Amino acid sequence: MRKSYILLFLVFITSSPLFPQLGRNTPPPPGPAPEIKLSDYESFELQNGLKVFVVENHKLPVVSFSLVIDRDPIFEGDSAGYVAMAGELLKTGTKSRTKDQIDEEIDFIGASLSTSSTGVSASALTSHTDKLLEIMSDVVINPAFRQEELDKIKKQTLSELASAKDEPETIAERLVQKLYYGQGHPYSEFETEETVGNIKLDMCRNYYDSFFKPNIAYLAVVGDITKKDIEPLINKYFGSWQKGEVKHFKYTPPQTPSANTVAISDRPNAVQSTIRIGYPVELKIGSPDAIKAGLTNTILGGGEFRLFKNLREKHAYTYGAYSRISPDKLIGNFTAFTEVKSAVTDSAVFEILNEMKKMRTEAPADKELQQAKNYTSGNFAIALEKPSTIANFAINIAKYNLPRDYYKNYLKNLQAVSASDVLEMAKKYIEPEKAYIIVVGNARDIAPKLKRFSPSGQVTSYDIYAQKLDTSAKKLPEGTSARKVLDNYISAIGGRENLLKIKDRTSEMTGNVQGVEVNITIYQKQPNKLLQEIKAGNMRQSIVFNGTNAYSLTPAGRKEITGTSLNDLKLESTLNLLLEPEKFGITSQLSGIEKVEGKDAYRIELQAGTDKKWTEYYDVDSGLKLRQIKSVAAPMGTATQTVDFSDYRNVEGIKYPFRLRQTLGSQQMDMQVTSIKVNNNLKDSIFEVQK
Repeated sequence: MRKSYILLFLVFITSSPLFPQLGRNTPPPPGPAPEIKLSDYESFELQNGLKVFVVENHKLPVVSFSLVIDRDPIFEGDSAGYVAMAGELLKTGTKSRTKDQIDEEIDFIGASLSTSSTGVSASALTSHTDKLLEIMSDVVINPAFRQEELDKIKKQTLSELASAKDEPETIAERLVQKLYYGQGHPYSEFETEETVGNIKLDMCRNYYDSFFKPNIAYLAVVGDITKKDIEPLINKYFGSWQKGEVKHFKYTPPQTPSANTVAISDRPNAVQSTIRIGYPVELKIGSPDAIKAGLTNTILGGGEFRLFKNLREKHAYTYGAYSRISPDKLIGNFTAFTEVKSAVTDSAVFEILNEMKKMRTEAPADKELQQAKNYTSGNFAIALEKPSTIANFAINIAKYNLPRDYYKNYLKNLQAVSASDVLEMAKKYIEPEKAYIIVVGNARDIAPKLKRFSPSGQVTSYDIYAQKLDTSAKKLPEGTSARKVLDNYISAIGGRENLLKIKDRTSEMTGNVQGVEVNITIYQKQPNKLLQEIKAGNMRQSIVFNGTNAYSLTPAGRKEITGTSLNDLKLESTLNLLLEPEKFGITSQLSGIEKVEGKDAYRIELQAGTDKKWTEYYDVDSGLKLRQIKSVAAPMGTATQTVDFSDYRNVEGIKYPFRLRQTLGSQQMDMQVTSIKVNNNLKDSIFEVQK
């Protein structure tokens, strides 16, 4: 009764990358540090407190505006996400314009306009400056906040959350936020289905009313315009914006752990591990340490330096390994990160920690130090090719009270950093023995090997939402076994007697992949004959298996299925596989109870042969299968596929799931079963395989 064969087609029709490949977009090799002269800027301030910075650039007849709201971070609690949605709502209508009208007016002048919770950006030809400012100021000063627009945003957000919730990188970043910053800190929050459901329109409106004030705002103007020309227009359109008191917030600074702490989020059958090693750091933007600490991180892992050379070039563990140190006006952080094969997870963690230790004990050689300086200088020079960079510099100088010549002197201060400075910064900010070691991967394989990195010998488990798993509260009932759970499942769906009555089955279903409607028809006949037909737009694809031989027919042509793929297909196509798993060399092991979509579920580890493994979850109460996790071959390599089963319905005495949700990498698809017919006397001829 396994249904994963239904979704095999995604391996063929999915063409976008499944996982980001770290290090594929690295800058060109570093050259000598360039001599750079920064353009200057002019500024003025409106009576309401709006601070404006003008950067002239007459190469193109274009002008851009970037409005930034300088507020404290906000803790959103059980409604996390409402602040971001308030920002999205700004562009969905004003008191005098609907969203469609805004879009039409922007399109008519060939402009662009985007909004967020901390500002608004817009750009157009200089000749349309007046009209653009009219629309932009209307969006900033007179937003309408309509319920129907919020409903659309919430629906889209829920769709995005569903697609991303099982992504290893997403899970790792949730753990970073929760562990680094702790409960009650704004940086620890992220959206979930529950918090999005709690968001109300009044929350968004109250956020805007409280924080969109000109006296905490900065407006950068960049392009083919002068201060003389733009100042009266800014006064005209933003002068009526009312200033007001803005609430400030203080939060308890998070601390680094007293010793290395190992955290893992289990992705059963994953072939890769996503690794994050880090902690919060007290490092302010523009502080005396900022440039020196940044260069120190560059040597460790800011580019193709120590971590990269060790984990990729020396050991071939990964495509890339990097680190970052992020200054922040509230609290910064340090993080080393990579993705590796499961088998070398502990080795990769060891090498990362070892490189961190070396930073604290060994000053860099002159050549390595200069390479890092050249690399950093080159990135700085590339950033300066964008005129908006100068405007951002101006805003940063005002926001963080930096010296006016801070960025003009950046390269000089960078070149002045010595090897002893780097060693000092490493001892201050690199903590190989006080870090959170976060791994998302196959816990059964990697958790025992990670214990050595924890002084306590403990590895703490978390779910995909960074909630600690209380394993003590989920003890298996006495006498429960994998075979008993599988037998309960067979009984729950209709029993052995009814299952054995099924000689053939025809299933039809429909879904959507990247905006393309997909229709699938699957024919099966005892014991393991299969014909799978897929229609996706103009594409047609078939898989035919007669119980011994198989082939696929795609737009690329006919291809025989052999080897491991053929062996997998023999299992996938077998009706009633779990009635006699031993017959097929399948072993099963009950490994615990976990939550699946809010329900307690038995976790069963299954294995066929030495290398085919997968995990299935069965509802403790109903006995029905809720989820299956397995590794599949995909265009970009092996990926983890998760299939959720729901909406069970009775067909001829057997319960079948009529809704299947598959997550494969970053892609998700919901399949709705439209028809299941059994015992239609399917002819053997439809499963014929021509050699």
